[in-house]
Amino acid sequence: MNDFDHKLAALMTRLAGPGEVAGLARLSGGANMESWSFDWAGGGFVLRRAPSAKYMADRPFGHETEAALVRTARAGGVMAPEVVGVLEEGDGLGTGYVMRRIMGEVAPAKILADPPPTLLADMGRELARIHALPASALPDAIPVMDYGDALAALKAQFESYGGDRPIIALAIRWCEAHRPAPVDPVLVHGDYRMGNMMVGPEGLRAVLDWELAHRGDRHEDLAFGCMTVWRFGMLDRPALGLGSLDDYFAAYEAAGGAPVDRDRFHYWLVYRTLWWALGCLQMGQMWRSGADRTVERVVIGRRTAEQELDLLALLENDAPDAEKMQPLPPSLSPSGSPAGEPTNGEILSAVRDWLDQSIKRDAEGHAKFEVVVAMNALGIVMRDLDAAVRAEDRALADDLLSGARSLAEPGLLGRLRRAALDKCAVDSPKYAALARARAQWARAQWER
Repeated sequence: MNDFDHKLAALMTRLAGPGEVAGLARLSGGANMESWSFDWAGGGFVLRRAPSAKYMADRPFGHETEAALVRTARAGGVMAPEVVGVLEEGDGLGTGYVMRRIMGEVAPAKILADPPPTLLADMGRELARIHALPASALPDAIPVMDYGDALAALKAQFESYGGDRPIIALAIRWCEAHRPAPVDPVLVHGDYRMGNMMVGPEGLRAVLDWELAHRGDRHEDLAFGCMTVWRFGMLDRPALGLGSLDDYFAAYEAAGGAPVDRDRFHYWLVYRTLWWALGCLQMGQMWRSGADRTVERVVIGRRTAEQELDLLALLENDAPDAEKMQPLPPSLSPSGSPAGEPTNGEILSAVRDWLDQSIKRDAEGHAKFEVVVAMNALGIVMRDLDAAVRAEDRALADDLLSGARSLAEPGLLGRLRRAALDKCAVDSPKYAALARARAQWARAQWER
């Protein structure tokens, strides 16, 4: 028994009595936390943890509060997991808590390929239940989101990362100009989307991952799961990748949710897309700082291009119609065919093929996931070696952030469209919205 197994066994003895750890496996995915599935004394459990308290230092609340919130939600009728116990310092496992395991599917691609007929209504109903939890029942440490402070924090974060991405600057400026009036706060799950739902053939089984919860505008929850990135390629199903917004909102309202304000919904769709664009950049900063040196961090750091593409699609209606119909500027020409000794790109390609054909084949579980991430990282570098496009333009970003320039400027929308397309083609060529944007923006010029 290794050190981790020994500590886990001691923890479970404290929480659930005598037994033995069996079937221990790290679950794939999870951008922020580790999740470990295992059996103990005939029951199935999941340990959710951060390996050290340092990792939790910049979070508004810790795992003890998160566990208390999950318990509150479950007691209030929400389909939340059953928390068995919380880690203590003496357990030597970092911070976290143990839940009873719920069996089901969490992979969005598998769920969305053939979703249960009730799933969209289930998710509308559960969100209404979350928003109805009384404030008096919530842990005191759950923060209230201040709209102005949150947006200012995003702006400061952008500046700290160089302040040189024009589309992000455009989105910040838009959010500043369109910030809605405050409302009475409700509990906001904060990460309510496919990928954080446990699903069975009959429908929804559990709402997972409560670490981003706060008190705020319920429209934030409604919008977040409807972001393009969280629809996992189901672009014709704007509500969570499952169906129509009308049906989603109707299910939410039928379960007791207040009527949905479409303008507020759109604001939060833009805001949370901006938030995730900066969140992706933050992943790269975590790697640089040494807080998390996994390959996954740097790969997610390059997914900012996806969000920039989506932000421009959300914001371009502010441009004059004539600008929206202008032809796309051409991409810069790629380099010529290689000759002579193997190029850097060819060497990377050889390593990537080796990972695919030799290492990935024999890997299992989280190890297989890590191999796929490493292959993706090599693919990004291979494409970037031949690309002439750069996302950074500090002068343009400054002008857009200050309002000195806007999408009314002749030719600017086309320039931003081309930059977004070419950058996303390097970083995320399989992103479904890339093909859609390329087709829509190319078609616009023929419809003039």
